[in-house]
Amino acid sequence: MKTLSLKKIVLASVACACSAMLMPSYAADTESTPARNAQIDDFAVGKKAIDDKKWQQAVDSFTKVVAKDAKNADAYNYLGFANRWLNRYPEAFAAYDKALALDPNHKGALNYSGIAYLKSGQKDKAQAQLTRLQSVCAGCEETAQLSKALADSTAAK
Repeated sequence: MKTLSLKKIVLASVACACSAMLMPSYAADTESTPARNAQIDDFAVGKKAIDDKKWQQAVDSFTKVVAKDAKNADAYNYLGFANRWLNRYPEAFAAYDKALALDPNHKGALNYSGIAYLKSGQKDKAQAQLTRLQSVCAGCEETAQLSKALADSTAAK
């Protein structure tokens, strides 16, 4: 009987851990190289700044990352994300463009740039990003988010 109870405890712990991993975070974890990024201190500082909505600190951290690693599409994506929240759209688009030049199928950059296009009144470009995103992953969270944002913007008019 004790074995069964222990087994239940282990299964419950695993279930809790799995559901915690599935909970949505503020910025979607859309990294294409998470293992490499975990080894970069400024990357971790930038992610924490995003979680804390400290946008300028995130910009500063991810700027340091891309200065050291100019091929880090994830850092450019988060740099764009933080700049977007600061309403710095030219800087955000430049960062997203760099992320997509490095990784044309980067789900986060496609999603976030689509949102930025929508927020800056460029619905046609947002729709183009959604089309690209649908070809990369029709059923993923990023596609659903951008699709909803586009639908909401249409319904608001």
